[in-house]
Amino acid sequence: MTNHHPRPLLIGISARLFHPEPSATGIRTKTLQYLEQSAAHWLMSRDVLVLMIPTVLTDGPILSSNIRLRDYARYLDGLVLQGGADVHPGAYGETALQPEWAGDAVRDAYEMELLHEFLEAKKPILAICRGCQLLNVALGGSLYQDIATQLPDAETHVSAAYDQHSHLAQFGADSWFRQWYGDSPARISSIHHQAIKTLGKDLQIEMQADDGIIEAVRHREHPFCVGVQWHPEFHLFQKQHGHDDWLDPQPLLEAFLAAARHNHSTITPR
Repeated sequence: MTNHHPRPLLIGISARLFHPEPSATGIRTKTLQYLEQSAAHWLMSRDVLVLMIPTVLTDGPILSSNIRLRDYARYLDGLVLQGGADVHPGAYGETALQPEWAGDAVRDAYEMELLHEFLEAKKPILAICRGCQLLNVALGGSLYQDIATQLPDAETHVSAAYDQHSHLAQFGADSWFRQWYGDSPARISSIHHQAIKTLGKDLQIEMQADDGIIEAVRHREHPFCVGVQWHPEFHLFQKQHGHDDWLDPQPLLEAFLAAARHNHSTITPR
């Protein structure tokens, strides 16, 4: 008699993109799609299968495909949007104030389509750093292109210390984070020079830094759609190396995966 074990959760992660460089040679002449391993390993610590979701081209240069991003939203149990390049200001009706803030419009289009497919499918979404900003823009919000120049009185939100840089944040009065963590201020990683300016439709603020910068949001009408401006996958490493005061990322992960289990697909791969 065959034992049937339930398949593990399948969580998709959006791809970071490296675009070919005209003067390059070798692999750098190709489009690369990749992930930073910390997010994948954080998810895998709870025995889930993690799959990076590639961009989908209907007229690819080598082979065409009938696969669409909505197929990933149908078969996967949840979505994580990675951090990375700035969101292109044109996505929220502005022009780049500096050339280096122009972002990646190609990645924006891919991730926005992916995001909307998972929203429509009511599958859980966790949007990290750039992902939080993209979620806000996809729902009609806007961004500060550069905190330091547009909000000169704000505290430092990015530094050469990278994933070791942190600051305190407060939970909203009716936020999910307050349910998960209690009332005490939270120490979170801070690796962003851009931030949410005007909130997108149906988003509510979950966390704010002491200077008012929005550090987490939640979609009010979706079963689980949370954006965090910080990097929970980096917190685990920092806590393991003596930074005990950093916010424990595991309650957030458990809440995300609990939502994924609730929507667990019953389709068994052949």
